[in-house]
Amino acid sequence: MSKFSGLDYLHLNEFLSEDEKMVQETVRKFVDDEILPIIEDHYLAGTFPLDLVKKLGDLGVFGANLPEKYGCAGLTNIAYGLICQELERGDSGVRSFVSVQGSLVMYPIYAFGSEKQKEYWLPKLASGEKIGCFGLTEPDFGSNPGGLITRSRKEGDSIILNGAKMWITNGTLADVAVVWAKDEEGIIKGYLVEKGTPGYTAPEIKKKHSLRASVTSELVFQDCKIPAENELPGVSGLKGPLSCLNQARYGIAWGALGSAMATYEASLEYAKSRIQFDKPIAGFQLVQQKLVYMLNEITKGQLLVLRVGQLKDAGKVRPQHISMAKRNNVDIALETARLARDIMGANGITGEYPVMRHMNNLESVKTYEGTHDIHTLILGQDITGIAAYN
Repeated sequence: MSKFSGLDYLHLNEFLSEDEKMVQETVRKFVDDEILPIIEDHYLAGTFPLDLVKKLGDLGVFGANLPEKYGCAGLTNIAYGLICQELERGDSGVRSFVSVQGSLVMYPIYAFGSEKQKEYWLPKLASGEKIGCFGLTEPDFGSNPGGLITRSRKEGDSIILNGAKMWITNGTLADVAVVWAKDEEGIIKGYLVEKGTPGYTAPEIKKKHSLRASVTSELVFQDCKIPAENELPGVSGLKGPLSCLNQARYGIAWGALGSAMATYEASLEYAKSRIQFDKPIAGFQLVQQKLVYMLNEITKGQLLVLRVGQLKDAGKVRPQHISMAKRNNVDIALETARLARDIMGANGITGEYPVMRHMNNLESVKTYEGTHDIHTLILGQDITGIAAYN
């Protein structure tokens, strides 16, 4: 959807406001200048580029669609989507960092926190002074978060947490974790757990083949004692964490398009310059078929997220709309990456091009924040009225 990317085939930027266009141009330039020159080395080394955190805070992308009152940018949801798209054009790990910080940490504090919690945490998270993570998924409970076994109990003016969380983006880096646990009555509640709290550890998960430029961790709570005032007072039950996931899934639906754009553009330029049988391979029918498929699906994905963004800004979006966008766009992004690798042959696996990195990352993006199949069942239940989860 950018005049820079060559991928606004249907002139969809005409539907964007001038502010939204400016946001996209600004973040796109940031990605070109600050992320693309370093991200391949970080991916291969398995490290997250921590130097970017303050720069991203200065750019205003953390919690960008939250109110200015708390130090956020107060942008539209479409502008926020464009931010995610451009960041994931750089790397899924960078977009994941921003998505977790804004949608899974800042959003629940904003939506469910006390005014004291909002005033303390939101400006610090918005600036990048503090980093957050979101603890819902457990070693034995992913697609069925309602089955979580992490427990909390009241003890005087404190709350004691016991349990573990798994596959937590930013976990080892985080200054604060938004943790979901069942209280003594079996009701799911949200808690803010600060780094350094006795009984709380966050070991990093190593040896990943995907999202290598991202920190993924386990969270462990062993009689972890936090102040009772660290409970998020405005929510109880599974609707709390699920509402956060909807925010994140929305950003992922846009972000996946950025990844698709990166692999499409790399393969298109390669096909136009790679000579075989005395002409560019872009001149062969089967290569053109692949390129047309990629552009076609990206364009449909753009239309999908633009409409979902309009509905979100109008307060009319439903979780099922977001499931459709996440499900579709990650799926077509992964297929685009695979076709791009096919077009580029052996060159497609090298770090000289972004294709294999994006392909590997998308294998995780297709799974997290609701797997492809779970989103299929969400939509299936919506259109038939029959739940097929069990």
